[in-house]
Amino acid sequence: MSINVDIKLRRANKVYYEGETVSGIVQIICGSESKHDGITLALEGSVNLQISNKNVGIFEALYNSVKPITLLNQHTDLAPSGKLLIGTNEFPFEFPLICPKEPKTLYETYHGVFVNITYMLRCDIKRSFLAKSIQKTQQFIIQYRPVVERPPKEIQFSISPDTLQKTAKERISIPRFLLSGTLDSTDCCVTKPFTGSVTVHHTEVAIKSIEIQLVRVETCGCAEGYSRDATEIQNIQIADGNVCPKVPIPIYMTLPRLFTCPTLITKNFKVEFEVNLVIIFGDDYLVTENFQILLNRTA
Repeated sequence: MSINVDIKLRRANKVYYEGETVSGIVQIICGSESKHDGITLALEGSVNLQISNKNVGIFEALYNSVKPITLLNQHTDLAPSGKLLIGTNEFPFEFPLICPKEPKTLYETYHGVFVNITYMLRCDIKRSFLAKSIQKTQQFIIQYRPVVERPPKEIQFSISPDTLQKTAKERISIPRFLLSGTLDSTDCCVTKPFTGSVTVHHTEVAIKSIEIQLVRVETCGCAEGYSRDATEIQNIQIADGNVCPKVPIPIYMTLPRLFTCPTLITKNFKVEFEVNLVIIFGDDYLVTENFQILLNRTA
C-alpha cells in the first residue's frame, strides 16, 4: 500500500511577508483505500540557538537563554478519522503569518551555524497501531518587506605594514608593500552584489593570491553573558599570482540567499556580517583587513 503526501503552496517561490496568508493544498495520492485516524497540519516558525563546543563548560549559565524562540505555532485539522480514497485526495489550508506574542515580529529566514531561523508546514496522517503514521514537511521563506535604499557609504582604505596591528619589532620583519582600495558601500542590500576595487601599488615580495571572504558573526546569549562566534560563509579569489601594479582589481561578490539575511540584533541573539580582504604573499605570509558591513533588504 503506497501513500504519497505533498504540501503544495499557492506561491511557487515559497516567499512570504509578515501579515500575509500562506495557503495551498495537502495532496495525498493513495494506491488503495486507506483508513486513518485524522489528518492535521501544523505551521511552525522558530529561532534555534546553539552554543559552540569551545564554549561548553564556560557558559552553562547561558543554556536557559538559548532555548528555541517560538515565532509561529498554529494547528488545524484537515480531516477527522475516516478513509482516504483511491487516487488523489486534496485538502486546502491557509494560515495567517502573524506572531501573536513576544517578539511580536517574524524574523527573516536564515540558515547559520549557531543561529537558524526556519518556517515549516508539517502534515501528520495518524494511523492505527499496525499501520505506521505518515509525516510530511515543507519549508517556506519569510522575507522582510523592502525599505528605501539609503545613500551609499563609500569606504576608502590603505593597507601597508604601518597600518597593521603589530609591534614596531614585528613590523621590521614584514615585507614592504602598499595596497589601497575602495568599497562602494558598507550598507549593502542582500539581493545586490558587494562591490569595490583594490590596487597594488608596490610590494617587495610577490603576491600569491588576493581573496575576499564573507564572514557571519553570530552571538547567542543575554545579560548574563554571551557566546560570539565568527564563521566563513564564502571565499572568492579576485587575483591569482603577482598582479600588475597600479591596476585596479574589481571586487564583485554575490551574497548567498539563505546564508545571509538583513543584519539582526535582538536581546537574545545577533546576526552580523563582516568582509575580510586577504592578501597572501609568495612566502605564505598573510595579511587580513576586516570591514564590518550592514546588510538590509531594499527595493
